[in-house]
Amino acid sequence: MPKKIIAGNKTALHDFKILETWEAGLKLTGAEVKAVKKGQINLKGSYITLKNNPLEVWLINAHIAKYAPAGYSQSGYDPLRERKLLLNKKEIATIIGKKQQKTLTLIPLLVYTSQRLIKLEIALGQGKKKFDKRESLKKREFDIKKQRLMKK
Repeated sequence: MPKKIIAGNKTALHDFKILETWEAGLKLTGAEVKAVKKGQINLKGSYITLKNNPLEVWLINAHIAKYAPAGYSQSGYDPLRERKLLLNKKEIATIIGKKQQKTLTLIPLLVYTSQRLIKLEIALGQGKKKFDKRESLKKREFDIKKQRLMKK
């Protein structure tokens, strides 16, 4: 069954060179699940970090809007709260090993539904310099022009 993309992080693709990706589950409350399935999630400015002694992976600064029909059951709700990511021990170990390099960062790329579950695609990225960003823009514009000329 194809995955239905709910939200993406376009700035991550612009600011980082993606080296490797993983699929992770999200630990959410019931009202948050409904809000995410309605598309009320924003990944801009969010990042992923490792915490605690039995290492856990956490999503920080992802904004999930308050689900209005939930009413007063969501009183005191924090839309920017930290959310735990669900990964295998082997995946966490590989992430830790790769993250030992100084210039690498964990970033969220996509939120999508896989069957009935909400999944997050996370990536190991290396920050681009300003000239790299300009170069990728020039390459994309060149590819677009080339496609237009090929159609004629």
